[in-house]
Amino acid sequence: MINYPAKIKFDADDNAYLVSFPDLPGCHTYGESLEDALEMAREALSGYLTSIFERGLKLPEPSKVKGKDVYLIEPDSSVQIPIILRTARKEEGLSQEEVARRLKISYQAYQKLENPNKCNPTLKTLEKLARVFHKGLFINLEKRKGYRKSA
Repeated sequence: MINYPAKIKFDADDNAYLVSFPDLPGCHTYGESLEDALEMAREALSGYLTSIFERGLKLPEPSKVKGKDVYLIEPDSSVQIPIILRTARKEEGLSQEEVARRLKISYQAYQKLENPNKCNPTLKTLEKLARVFHKGLFINLEKRKGYRKSA
């Protein structure tokens, strides 16, 4: 699971909850309520990471920022899965073509799995990917909101 710390503070002048990500320069949003700010934070984080990812830039590592106004925000799964796949592929020293061959799918089909705008793998594909990358596949069916309070 990928998550980034977000600082969320109420601003009385704006009558809004302002959100900033210490690890992601320029990634800011706001919400009229804390719940709204948390949802907007997830959306902003997903968009920011997608933009970085699509341009082939190195994703910043999430820091361990903690505090009373810090929440850990998780990007949408359509963004998380491609990031996890690309990271695992590079750790294994594999090309997209090699992973596609191991999965017995076309190179173009695998490219879609590493694209946040096109990623929509089936459970069967996720199981195959876990085997290719020598990882376990854990599916959490708990109802989650995509964020949690920092410890």
